Amino acid sequence: MKRVNEYKKLFNVEKGYDLKQLKTSYRNLVKEWHPDKFQESDEKHAEAEIKSKQIIDGYHFLVSIAPETKAANLEEYNKTTSEAGIADFQHKGNVLEVSFTDGTTYEYFGVNKALFVKLINSDRQFRFAKRNIFTSFLYRKSKKDQELQPA
Repeated sequence: MKRVNEYKKLFNVEKGYDLKQLKTSYRNLVKEWHPDKFQESDEKHAEAEIKSKQIIDGYHFLVSIAPETKAANLEEYNKTTSEAGIADFQHKGNVLEVSFTDGTTYEYFGVNKALFVKLINSDRQFRFAKRNIFTSFLYRKSKKDQELQPA
């Protein structure tokens, strides 16, 4: 959740932001921090390169968790979380990454270690996740999954 809040602060968007508002903020930030705006000898050039990468990453991240994006992909998500089994999962920080047997991977944000331990110890992990994780936490389709799909 820390990452989500940092990006929302960077783009100056609230909880119920829309993609149009996000895109406007993104364009303004890119104009302000584009590395070509600064001379390579300028000390701001290196800062602008770092900041522009952070802006691009933040934009793609916020688009992936935006209400419009989730609504557009809801049917696919529901099908995956009800029909496909869990192939693998890993937990780092408060992010749970679940790979499904249909080849998709989703990241769930805010899943604490105690809940992860309960998932591991559950005799029916898919059922446990369906009841306690899939519908309860902020999620997005993983970049890793998107990179594996053919163009």
